[in-house]
Amino acid sequence: MTTRRNFISKSILGGAAVAVSGSAMAMPAKSYRKIIGANDKLNVAIAGLGRRVGAYIDPMALKQSNVELVYLCDVMQSQRERALKRFSERLDYTPKTENDIRKVIDDKKIDVLINATPDHWHTPGSVMALKAGKNVYVEKPCSHNMDENEKLVQAASKYNRVVQMGNQQRSSAHTVEVIKAIHEGKIGKAYKAVAFYTNARGEVPNQKKTSAPNGLDWDLWQGPAPRRNYTDNTWDYNWHWYGWDYGTAEAGNNGTHEMDIARWALGVDFPLYAETEAHKREFKDDGWEMYDSMKATFKFKDDKIIEWDGKSRNGYDTYGGGRGTIIYGSEGSVFVDRNKYEMYDRSGKQISSNKSDTEEAGTALGGGGDTTTAHMLNFFNSIRGKEKLNAPIDDASVSMAMVHYANMAYRVNKGFSIDEKTGRIYDRDAMQLWGRTYEPGWELKI
Repeated sequence: MTTRRNFISKSILGGAAVAVSGSAMAMPAKSYRKIIGANDKLNVAIAGLGRRVGAYIDPMALKQSNVELVYLCDVMQSQRERALKRFSERLDYTPKTENDIRKVIDDKKIDVLINATPDHWHTPGSVMALKAGKNVYVEKPCSHNMDENEKLVQAASKYNRVVQMGNQQRSSAHTVEVIKAIHEGKIGKAYKAVAFYTNARGEVPNQKKTSAPNGLDWDLWQGPAPRRNYTDNTWDYNWHWYGWDYGTAEAGNNGTHEMDIARWALGVDFPLYAETEAHKREFKDDGWEMYDSMKATFKFKDDKIIEWDGKSRNGYDTYGGGRGTIIYGSEGSVFVDRNKYEMYDRSGKQISSNKSDTEEAGTALGGGGDTTTAHMLNFFNSIRGKEKLNAPIDDASVSMAMVHYANMAYRVNKGFSIDEKTGRIYDRDAMQLWGRTYEPGWELKI
């Protein structure tokens, strides 16, 4: 715990991480002070109690967080019960459990919603919470499509609330350190970044119509998505691969993190052009309906480029780690992941490095660890006006847009040009995928 507390203290850096990021999007802390007092306890609700829930135990239990966990919300009874047991081992009080996120949001005493629901619920649930006056920590991907991406930013501004995406490496001390060095020119002009993710996911069951599992509110799980009959094994993680109604494929599932670091390192916003080469290549006859390998390329002004190399089901270690980002500059290069960075000169000689004390998970399902804790503490302190957000939603949504461009280019099977100022696409076919079809009555309104 001593090491963990030291790490958290160093990671937060008194809000200095945002000063390093160079983001013009970060709002000054004083603008949040009218929301809540600097030392007030925050009443928190967590919606979505799946594999990610373990990452929230430390942030809820640490004294310095100064929060009270009021609700544990999930549409699956067994997940509510399991989460309650885990949190009760660390808390000296008992949170309430709730099936319906709408009831949680309607509770006026709730200050914060942590939104860890499936992808198709991220923006709709977050916008509901913002309209009800809550601050929101929304896990990646913060949106299911580009229309939602824009509306979430608009809602955060309209309702003047704090929204941070769970791109937690923005609160990683060693990552902040190396990004600062890159921006200071330690590897010359940074011109290219390769963001990667490598995993050996197995075969996915083919969907079969069946009754929903006991304890699952299937109608509410679908929420904003068009209604259909339940198919076996959908609700528990495999929704990621069962079509586009719910998930955002591997680019949204994991690429969000690495492309965000790449964009941060190069200091770029929207790209000028996006194209992909992607296909389903492993387990050809299983239930996986999307690509399982993707090579996406994004071109930016000033001849900068970002490549995303995502391999979901081939575990060959191409880059020396399961996930990370390599940044190339005119005078050197950098390798950075969740645990370390290594800096090299132009000849390939290592000139500096930093191996972090963090325990943040890499490719394991769910993840969580010290960096997530630091990221959430930054969020809580931003609400109180003590810090600036490390990942404000108006900046994080630009990284999220790259995910959507990659998926759209795959789905229309061609690249397209992009307005670097607005993020809009110059392609009629791709624009057909800008939004989504909602279940009647669930249309997104801000």
